[in-house]
Amino acid sequence: MEEAFIEAWSRITAHYREKGSLGSRLHRGSDGLFYGYAQWPSDAARQNAFTEPGDPADAERMRSAVAERFPEIQLESLADYLVLPAQAGSAG
Repeated sequence: MEEAFIEAWSRITAHYREKGSLGSRLHRGSDGLFYGYAQWPSDAARQNAFTEPGDPADAERMRSAVAERFPEIQLESLADYLVLPAQAGSAG
């Protein structure tokens, strides 16, 4: 179900980018767990975007693929030196 999860996560990310997200990343840790996070210009933009959820089928695909979910943690960016490669319209 990993591939179905990644595909649904990617579609949901695209939806929220259209609603104001700065994008998101999905990683697999050396522990085998998936780690995902998104960036937003503000908490207000995030809350506003969530008033228009994406395709419920994508959300269900993600939920059905997850064995254990951890609580959401909001992070405050204190320093950011990440350099992104040129992405001509690519999702990553």
